[in-house]
Amino acid sequence: MDCVRKTLATADGVLISYMVLDGREPAVVIVHGLAGSGREFLPTARALSGRKVLLIDQRGHGFSTQLPEDTSRAAFVDDIVRILAVEALGAVDLVGHSMGAHTVMLVAAEHPDLVRRLVLLEANEGSGSKEDHAALGDYFRSWEIPFPSRKMASDTLGDGPLAHAWAADLDERTDGFYPKFDPDVMVATIDAVSVPRWKEWGLVTAPTLVVYADHGMFTEEQKATFIHHGANVWRVDLTSASHDAHLDAFDQWIASLNRFISVD
Repeated sequence: MDCVRKTLATADGVLISYMVLDGREPAVVIVHGLAGSGREFLPTARALSGRKVLLIDQRGHGFSTQLPEDTSRAAFVDDIVRILAVEALGAVDLVGHSMGAHTVMLVAAEHPDLVRRLVLLEANEGSGSKEDHAALGDYFRSWEIPFPSRKMASDTLGDGPLAHAWAADLDERTDGFYPKFDPDVMVATIDAVSVPRWKEWGLVTAPTLVVYADHGMFTEEQKATFIHHGANVWRVDLTSASHDAHLDAFDQWIASLNRFISVD
């Protein structure tokens, strides 16, 4: 499957980078979570039965502009909508993980004509505290960068799939390896995500699959409440899976995703 990287300039001067894997339509558009990038969903894209797939690096992430001034939810939504318009894809299957799931939920609420089916992996209406987000920023700032090698980064960050994904996605420069995100931008971004969006969630009309992990970040009460407030929702629970279930419960994730977005 051919993969081409493209760049889109937004109205506020931000460059949004995304990959296009050619295949048959309707296209599948995948949006990663906080501090991630489209790269970590390449295995997912290649497992989608020959479908056309777009993997978007959200603003502040990956190969997109890393220091955008605007980190509002509206800016993230507009970026996705612009790409869909430029690519002239029509209604797509829109997939998001965590913060990216929050983004695509808002896209589906505001632009129902653009979404054939919606898939939310480890998502809710918006939650979290400024204290938790500040601690996350402190964690990212604690990384002793540049890392001398990807292996050293992986050894330092831990042995889990998320740490390996971070290490694989580092930017190689002459003096070492750097993350493709800024801690302050990550904190500003997740602070905006924490505002509950119950109204928008209630406006989503597209058939929606919500995928949760048994060892994810949400309580059963949070999961059940979110599902209850959805209009056209199916729930799937993955076992022995973390918040990053697309990495550590890959086979279950792909099976659930392929079943829901099948066009056969």
